[in-house]
Amino acid sequence: MSEQVRRALRERRKLQRKLAKRRNKPEFRRYLSWRFWKFERREYWRKPKGNDSKMRLQIKGYPPIVKVGYGTEASLRHLHPSGLKPVIVHNAKELEGLDPKEHIVVIAGSVGLRKRLQIVEAARAKGFRIANP
Repeated sequence: MSEQVRRALRERRKLQRKLAKRRNKPEFRRYLSWRFWKFERREYWRKPKGNDSKMRLQIKGYPPIVKVGYGTEASLRHLHPSGLKPVIVHNAKELEGLDPKEHIVVIAGSVGLRKRLQIVEAARAKGFRIANP
């Protein structure tokens, strides 16, 4: 194996380890969402601000709160779980300057069926992966 191939494999393994680490982030739950149905339906994050809130005080047994230490590493930010950079495409012509080894295609939601089929056909011909075929 050449040095270039070995280096590429090493980088790929390193990226996979980092992506796996990103997936281990805890699920940040809203305070008392496990107790009240109205909060269960709206499971989005709200910072606990109560004076005696056990979650705000970070007492053992309560879910973790959002902190800066849980942030995604800068090199992985805005990457698709496959490790590729997502690119929104509106027509087949926008595929021209992209690299299939670096980018994953996301077809814009405003694109109709006829043009979507053209984009899918052109992307598959060039070897791109499509996140929302």
